[in-house]
Amino acid sequence: MITFVATPIGNLKDITLRALETLRAADVVFCEDTRVTLKLLSAYDIRKPLIACHKFNEREAAEKMIALSREGKQIAVVSDAGMPVISDPGGAVSQLLLAAGEPFTVAPGACALTSAAVLSGMPMGRFAFLGFLPEKAAERNALLARYKTYTDPLVFYCAPHDLDGAVAALYAAFGEREAVALREITKLHEERVPFTLKSGYAGEKRGEFVLIVAGAAPAEDPMLRFSVREHVQAFLDLGYEKKEAIKLVARDRGIAKSEVYRAALDL
Repeated sequence: MITFVATPIGNLKDITLRALETLRAADVVFCEDTRVTLKLLSAYDIRKPLIACHKFNEREAAEKMIALSREGKQIAVVSDAGMPVISDPGGAVSQLLLAAGEPFTVAPGACALTSAAVLSGMPMGRFAFLGFLPEKAAERNALLARYKTYTDPLVFYCAPHDLDGAVAALYAAFGEREAVALREITKLHEERVPFTLKSGYAGEKRGEFVLIVAGAAPAEDPMLRFSVREHVQAFLDLGYEKKEAIKLVARDRGIAKSEVYRAALDL
């Protein structure tokens, strides 16, 4: 069996019992950086053969996994921190495994995305996760243009040396908005820094960052500029029956149907 295993994003204690069980039972561990994974395994006195699986060799790594799995070997797949596939190596591997009909599963756990959502203090019932911004300006601008009118928060990953450029690109695309930077999540110097896109991030640029940007203000329904009576009349002019028009106006304006009915008695 092949298992994608979440690993700690900072604090080595943030690993699940199942993750440890999976790593101990594995015959081989495929990892983003063998040095980083060796440190984690050593902390829990686990010794396993390590094979590199990073963004430059995912196809080759997947082929090795498939061959080993078909020999009956237990395989664990990890990234340096957090959940493989989520802005980390593993996405191409999972697709290749599916194409080959090779089963795999996941041992969930720590993820910077969900931890940052909690720490942000923003309403995160819905949000869009955009990961790392593209390096090429044209691709970056095209991506941000697609989300300019998105009304829920936008979440980005960012390396410290890219932070100023990323914030400048977000301001150019969205204009002034509230934002918050989360860094060193689960570590000793965990920090939440609110700022605005116009003013920029003024905190320490050390450690991996999650940026969360407020969504666009909802577009105002132009019909709300008119009176309730005029709003009903507009629906009547479109061919709606009066009863249905009253129902639609009440929905659009967030008021009781009885209030709309009284305003439209003579229509």
